Amino acid sequence: MQRAIEQAVAILREGGIILYPTDTVWGLGCDATNDAAVQRLYALKRSEDKHSMLCLCRDADMVVRYVNKAPGIAFEVMELSDKPLTAILPGATGVAPSLIPATGTLGVRIPQHDFCQALLRKFGKPIVSTSANLSGEPAAKRLKDVVQPILDGVDYVVHPRFEGKPTLKPSSIIAFGESGEVEIIRQ
Repeated sequence: MQRAIEQAVAILREGGIILYPTDTVWGLGCDATNDAAVQRLYALKRSEDKHSMLCLCRDADMVVRYVNKAPGIAFEVMELSDKPLTAILPGATGVAPSLIPATGTLGVRIPQHDFCQALLRKFGKPIVSTSANLSGEPAAKRLKDVVQPILDGVDYVVHPRFEGKPTLKPSSIIAFGESGEVEIIRQ
């Protein structure tokens, strides 16, 4: 796995896009702090809905470096969740401007996935995670489900042997307000 991690990190540091397995479905990723890479990812997905991608973070310590108004309840819910959970948190900072909507929020997930955790540890910054599909099409559950335009547009494809045991469905999404308000967006 170490070689795949090193190759993926080299691509991320160069502003490239990787196709990689996550704890949910196959994802497209780039350096969440590199706006040019994020713009390239939107173009690859043919996405009109800007600001809709989330970031994978290694742990709560990494999350608080990139969101500065998250209520404590958000971290409790994320820690207690028994399935992949994306938290929409207020106070986004330090990431690519094109990841931050007018509301100033950032979607984050702490993956329980060996490859993703090793990648985040080595890279040291959040990684964009968006489903490996063209906008409006179904998410790619397995590498074999990824369409050719996506395969042709990435700089590195992680070997499927690092897939682990994904849920094969997108994560739940909960939005948290600064004062602890909670809105369930997707279960």
